[in-house]
Amino acid sequence: MPGRTLDYLSVSPRTKHTATVIFVHGLGDTGFGWRPLAEVMSKDPELNRVKWVLPHAPRRYVTINSVYMPSWYNITSMNPITEDETDILQSAKAIDDLITAEIESGTPADRIILGGLSQGAAMTLLTGFTTKHRLGGLIVLSGRLPLRNKFKSLPISDHIKELPIFWGHGTEDPIVEYKLGLLSMDYIKSELGIRTASDSNSGVPTGLSFHSYKDLGHTVCEQEVEDLKTWLKSVIPAIPDMEE
Repeated sequence: MPGRTLDYLSVSPRTKHTATVIFVHGLGDTGFGWRPLAEVMSKDPELNRVKWVLPHAPRRYVTINSVYMPSWYNITSMNPITEDETDILQSAKAIDDLITAEIESGTPADRIILGGLSQGAAMTLLTGFTTKHRLGGLIVLSGRLPLRNKFKSLPISDHIKELPIFWGHGTEDPIVEYKLGLLSMDYIKSELGIRTASDSNSGVPTGLSFHSYKDLGHTVCEQEVEDLKTWLKSVIPAIPDMEE
């Protein structure tokens, strides 16, 4: 839907706002589905300054399910995976508009984290790699790279090679298979130059950190949440003089 402004749920920080996480839900879900995660994260003393923005996808017809439902893009086939490119690019623009709005409200781009699960993870990769803003990092949960055959022709940003990325995937995921996640990860490393995670001189990790969760399906688990929490603390650390 060209030019559409996304509706979203906002979970306010418990103390002074110094960072924002924009988290994009998966197919058939809404932002409300991720409110519990945001509230759990906000209870941590090192993350209580974080605002969470949880956008809602518009309802559209999804061919593989033969129904209208919240979706970032239509999927017409799973074998092979066939996606609606127009939907994807429009959704990326709408998510990027949320990023821009946060920056214009006073949050520095490097204090903004974009993330998502499943379709939301796909949108995170596309938006995060093409936005002009140098973000603080990306969260990819149970995700894969969309538009893989056309991805290199998109306007990929120069700064992505050291962009901090947390990638979590369950080994028993029946929806976005584990091997598909691995193939996507290998592609962005070999074709886009994304580096494996390492600590920078500032102590903030750069590059891609892949986390595998044995026997986990298409969801998140307690260990994944704890790993994500640790990663978030490293990429958007507390700023003492802003916490007053």
